Amino acid sequence: MSTLTGKQVAEAGLDGWTYLLGALQTRIRTPDFAAGLALVAAVGAEAERVDHHPDLDLRYTHVDVRLRSHDVGGVTQRDLRLARFVSERAADAGLTLSAAGLSRLELALDTPEHAAVLPFWRAVLTWHSPEGQASDDEVRDPAGVLPTVWFQRSGREEPRQRWHPDVWVDPAEVDARIAAALAAGGTLVSDAEAPSFWVLADPDGNRVCLCTWQQRA
Repeated sequence: MSTLTGKQVAEAGLDGWTYLLGALQTRIRTPDFAAGLALVAAVGAEAERVDHHPDLDLRYTHVDVRLRSHDVGGVTQRDLRLARFVSERAADAGLTLSAAGLSRLELALDTPEHAAVLPFWRAVLTWHSPEGQASDDEVRDPAGVLPTVWFQRSGREEPRQRWHPDVWVDPAEVDARIAAALAAGGTLVSDAEAPSFWVLADPDGNRVCLCTWQQRA
């Protein structure tokens, strides 16, 4: 089964869902823990029936749902179908889905020698590289809980920032986040790669990339 692009996912018209870092994601607010647990049970039963399992994060005030076809490394029609089921069950329970404020975090290490430093980070984190990945340029938490660490090729010029976070957001969130960052004393370093990503810096010069699915393969 082929994976879908961010554009194809957006065109599916899934209200309350967003496409972040290769997966569909939503947050469902719940009035109490019991309501969230009931929703998780319903989604779990359907996941078993279709043999396609989402990542579910149950909290007192909400349930986070993340859908990705792990066997092909992206979002497929299976995920769209399960997302629609989740939306229907939430609506039946009087619950609302929202993508507002959701984001995914990656940690990027800028280095001219990623092949030399990657084994160290793999060892110290006891993580692995993604299965079937041709370019060995990142390591992931096998449990999928902590941010992926990836290695971005850079020059040797000094001074330079080694680490920077990549924050993945829905395209609709970008303008508000940039405005808030600038109001908080930050600067827009570059929008040359927009709408794929924007580079911002805090008042001390530490940089962050604000990333979306737009104009990516």
